[in-house]
Amino acid sequence: MCDRVAMQGPPDHAAAPPGAPHRGHPPPARLSLLRCLGVASGPAAALAIALVPSGLHAVPGYGHRPAYAAAVAAWMALWWLFEVLPVALTACLPLVLFPLLGVFGRGLAGDAARAAAPFVDAYIFLFLGGMAIGAAMEQWSLHRRVALHIMRAVGTDPKRLLLGMLVATSSISLWISNTATAVMMVPIGLALLAQLESAAGGRRLTHYGTAIMLAVAYASNVGGIGTKIGTGTNSIFCGFLADKLGHDLGFLRYMAIALPFVVLFVPLLWLALWRVGKRDGLGPGRARDALDRELAAMGPMSRGEKTVAAIFAAASALWILGDPLRAALAPPLQDALRGMGAAAGFKVQGKHYEATVAVLAALGLLALRALSLASVRRMPWGTLALLGGSFAMAAGIEGGGLSAWMAAKLAIVAEAPLLAQLGLASAGTIALSALASNTATVNVALNVLPQDLGVLFAATIAASCDFMLPAGTPPNAIVFGSGYVRLPVMIRTGFLLNVAAAALITVYVYGYARHLIGG
Repeated sequence: MCDRVAMQGPPDHAAAPPGAPHRGHPPPARLSLLRCLGVASGPAAALAIALVPSGLHAVPGYGHRPAYAAAVAAWMALWWLFEVLPVALTACLPLVLFPLLGVFGRGLAGDAARAAAPFVDAYIFLFLGGMAIGAAMEQWSLHRRVALHIMRAVGTDPKRLLLGMLVATSSISLWISNTATAVMMVPIGLALLAQLESAAGGRRLTHYGTAIMLAVAYASNVGGIGTKIGTGTNSIFCGFLADKLGHDLGFLRYMAIALPFVVLFVPLLWLALWRVGKRDGLGPGRARDALDRELAAMGPMSRGEKTVAAIFAAASALWILGDPLRAALAPPLQDALRGMGAAAGFKVQGKHYEATVAVLAALGLLALRALSLASVRRMPWGTLALLGGSFAMAAGIEGGGLSAWMAAKLAIVAEAPLLAQLGLASAGTIALSALASNTATVNVALNVLPQDLGVLFAATIAASCDFMLPAGTPPNAIVFGSGYVRLPVMIRTGFLLNVAAAALITVYVYGYARHLIGG
């Protein structure tokens, strides 16, 4: 669902390592040169863009507003890149800077309202409901039970077990955050490795262990591509299309466009990781015993699990059937809203329907006590601010006239063959996502690339496809704690997968996705 924003530090009351200073009273220390540069980079770039004469100050009909929108966007992008503040706090900059700079040209009050509106967009509530469903699954360990059953069904021969780990992890990541998925699957993988190592006479399975742990990281990232709520980048993309391009993607249609990519890429992950894992020369193992023990320890499904499963199934069915149901419900609902004084131009879109389903599912979980307040407090609330800030930045780029200036400058790129555009968007976004968070990457990509739906979708997929570096996404970093993954192996394997991902995205979008998405 989301990326780096979920990587929070321990709470203040958490035990600190021996010798570590108390979090509440940090000792005075000099900021590193890199951090100082990061802190200064945002305001410095913003001042330079806003004050230095350039074509941004002379866009017909907009005055200085394109330069001011570009200044805020550059400030946000640099602070996201250097992680100066938590990404959610950086996302709130438009709330202050857009009204002060008059980016929308509506006066202080009008600009403040326009900057705040994206923070209550329907996609925010859709993602909120998705987070609540994911939190309920985690609370009752329903996702763990599903993963174990998938792995038993795929098979427990080492080669098939690796595939089972990929399938189970990616399936869970369709519905809950990639970070939570990785945290849940790593202990399962370690338990399976312990069983296999015991069957191998206590020999440490270095290569196969690396493959299993990388399977958790990579499938956690790739799986989230398949649904609108799978990762924050998908919600940003859908919100961008709806608000800026007037193109509404329903839940089922998005799955039809994106889920086949997950199905195609998982076998590529399997082949690449089996090349690493097979070096241990494993024969038939006893991993099934470990899976059976894990399931036996869980016992029969509890009432809470059954409640979460039922609400999740109902919400999924309503999302999938959204287009015909919305077509039937929208006219009377719009009439009722107009009778209550709603704006005459208001139209019930797919995101309104889907958000309503998500919020009702969350309320149902709370009402039936299948979601505790403690689980609600642990939800990554900063993700909502991050999404709101992403939508606000896009609104400022559009409303401030920066998009018109960029479209003129990128006309040459837009005139290139579509296949070349897709290749550049895919490779460039994957490279950028190795350095910046996925959400920061997709924010930059959506606002600078040619406004072709296929090209934008290619960049959105690519933002979830960095496999080389631990800093690329939280799952990549989490698996390093297992003790099995070595950086050189991850870099070599990840580089090949990055190249494969860029190639597959290009061909996939050109030959399939763009025809469904309408590009």
